[in-house]
Amino acid sequence: MRILTFIGVAVLFFLNEVQAQQDAQYTQYMYNTVSVNPAYSGSRGHVSIAALHRSQWVGLDGAPKTQTLNIHSPVGYKGLGLGLSIVNDEIGPTSETYLDVDFSYTLKTSEEGKLSFGLKASGHLLDIRYSELNQYAPDQTLQQDIDNKFSPNFGAGVYYHTDRFYAGLSVPRFLQTTHFEESSLSTAKEQMNYYLITGYVFDLNPNLKFKPTILSKLVQGAPLQVDLSANFMLNDKFILGGAYRWDAAFSGMFGFNVSESLLIGLAYDRETTELGNAAFNDGSFEIIFRYDFISTKGFVKSPRFF
Repeated sequence: MRILTFIGVAVLFFLNEVQAQQDAQYTQYMYNTVSVNPAYSGSRGHVSIAALHRSQWVGLDGAPKTQTLNIHSPVGYKGLGLGLSIVNDEIGPTSETYLDVDFSYTLKTSEEGKLSFGLKASGHLLDIRYSELNQYAPDQTLQQDIDNKFSPNFGAGVYYHTDRFYAGLSVPRFLQTTHFEESSLSTAKEQMNYYLITGYVFDLNPNLKFKPTILSKLVQGAPLQVDLSANFMLNDKFILGGAYRWDAAFSGMFGFNVSESLLIGLAYDRETTELGNAAFNDGSFEIIFRYDFISTKGFVKSPRFF
């Protein structure tokens, strides 16, 4: 099985041209919005830090693993927001690291509504360990690894929210970077990923809240991705929900507000494709920690989930 897995990865590198979605996917995207939309930075009203780890298709050698760390905060009193994100994504012999700086400017559109515009400046580091492929399928053309190849990029987004509703549209990276353009092995292009995210919080009773959310991602050369999720919050503490990724996976989610500042979230995905029925695939796991530095007790008036 290890040999088949690496052969499958190797085939990708021998294609003349590969065009697909490169951005990491998240089941708990509602807690990690700043990773895909720079206009979200500073929208929580205080310094907020989040760390996430995702292991996809556990049991499959070379399966994707993703780690993210981000911090963002409002700056001053003029609607400015600033954020910093680090995303590390590993797939087989390929490792990618994104370093992002986010800027946002927020306008108050009504008594409750705020509209934010964001810009993202990004640096991308790419590593490819061809030597790992050579262990299973020796080839003279796979001799030289690629180490920390740097590519700059930029993105933008718009984000509207109230205490109960939010919606955002973004393109995290505009430049369609081409890798290996001087190599005869292959060409890989990073396409633009378009994101649309929205959600709303309903009060079912004084102790129970319900929040449906939608995330859709569109990129040339790949199927449209639509994530539908529904979460329930009990006593502003316990969060339980499920999600469906269109034609891809079902997910279960659990969250716990340890305090007004600290959130812990867990998610498990099970593929609905043939890959999900494979004996070596134990599903995908995700965990996130988010901490808000709230200076005044009771500052968060509504648990928005976002």
